Parts: sequence; C-alpha cells; structure tokens
Amino acid sequence: MKKSVRRAVIAGNWKMNNTPAQTTALINEMKPLVAGADCDVVLCVPFVDIAAAVEAAKGSNIKIGAENVHFKASGAYTGEVSADMLVACGVEYVVIGHSERRQYFGETDQTVNLRSLAALNAGLKAIICVGETLEQRELGYTETLLKYQTKMALTGVTKEQLKNVIIAYEPVWAIGTGVTATADQADEGNGFVRAAIAEAYGEEAAEAVTVQYGGSMNAKNAEELVSKVNVDGGLIGGASLKAADFSVIVKAASEG
Repeated sequence: MKKSVRRAVIAGNWKMNNTPAQTTALINEMKPLVAGADCDVVLCVPFVDIAAAVEAAKGSNIKIGAENVHFKASGAYTGEVSADMLVACGVEYVVIGHSERRQYFGETDQTVNLRSLAALNAGLKAIICVGETLEQRELGYTETLLKYQTKMALTGVTKEQLKNVIIAYEPVWAIGTGVTATADQADEGNGFVRAAIAEAYGEEAAEAVTVQYGGSMNAKNAEELVSKVNVDGGLIGGASLKAADFSVIVKAASEG
C-alpha cells in the first residue's frame, strides 16, 4: 500500500448470509474489534439486512454497503433496487460486477458500466470488481482482460467521480476455491488495473485510486498481501462473517 497517496479499504462482502438479527449481533461483536482502525471499514450486506446494519453501525467507524444496484432509477424491474433507494436507506458503498453476479446472473461489462454510473451519479462509492478465470490466465490473457474490464467499467466516469471508485481485483479462480493467488500475483493483477486507470486518467489519478485484492484474503494471508505496493486492502468474503478473523485483516491493513 501507499498510504501517503491512497486509503486502504477493507470491505466485507457477506453474499447471501445473515438475517437482520444475526446482522445486528455480528456488527455489535465487530465494533470494538475494529474501532480506531487506520483504514476504512465497510460491510456490504444483503438488501434485507441494510436497515439493521445501518442501525447497528451507528456511532462506529463501520460503513455500510450493498451488494448490487440496478442502473435504472425506477420501473418494471422486479426484484431490483435503485441507487436512490440505497442512498435513502443510509448505504454509502455498493459492490458492482462481482464474479458471482457475472457467472450466475448474466452480468456483463456493459451492465457493470451502467450500474457503476448509476451508483456514482447518486453519490455512492462504487466497489467495481474485475478478474479473470483460470482458463483466461493460462492462455495469457490476464493483463489484457483486466485492462479491458477496468476501462469498460469506467467508461463515462469523470475524473472527479473516480475519487469515489474502488476497483477490486478478484481472480475468479481464487474465489471460494480455497486457492489464493500469491502476494506477487495479487500485486501484479492490481498493477494491471492501476495501469489501465493511468492510461485513461493519467498517472496521478491512478495513484490515488484504491485497488483491493478480492481473492480469498483471510486472517492468515492478509499481512503479506497488504504489504504489496498495489494492494490497498481487500474485498473479503467468508472471513467477513467472523468478527475475530475480520478484525485481524483490518489490523493488517491498518499497520501495513
């Protein structure tokens, strides 16, 4: 990390886990463990948990995010939630384009871009996910793909709006598989993302963007990962459901 030019962010992505009651209990357990952290702490929770999460996090350094957002302000989109709805609920962040959304729900680079623009235009901070499959990595397309996905996601995003963008590099082959990219692989992937931002917005702007690693960062590997110059925290899956483990990762990012 380069703390002199950008802020580390540890964001939990709960996926489809926890009821509102469980949300309240877990956040209350987390609050004293992450208090005073020298990094931003975010919990991205299911839609039904947002109200409970916002209430439980009041007065703490924990910010609340959502796991998805639609690109239209309103309309006949059954089951979807708009950016304005999220803002009204007290949400500050939103995850966009997670590999599971791409794999299971038909998310494309184009819809990732539209969702990102909707979120940013509403004043939300967008955590935009990019990443390659194992096949794409083995074919040597990692750099090309990461740069393409990053530039596609940011199409139409102004330099001012870029200040509210976080990119999360999540190698698909390291999500929920138990396989973690090495710290050097994570740093390399994040570096490709930063290079793409530099090509679009200039070196100075790229240096200021937080680029997370999102491939199974956990309590055991967090310290090594955040020691890398291009790894500015993480988008945390399973470990964010355990207060003790999550707090270890937050501590690593605070001290890194």
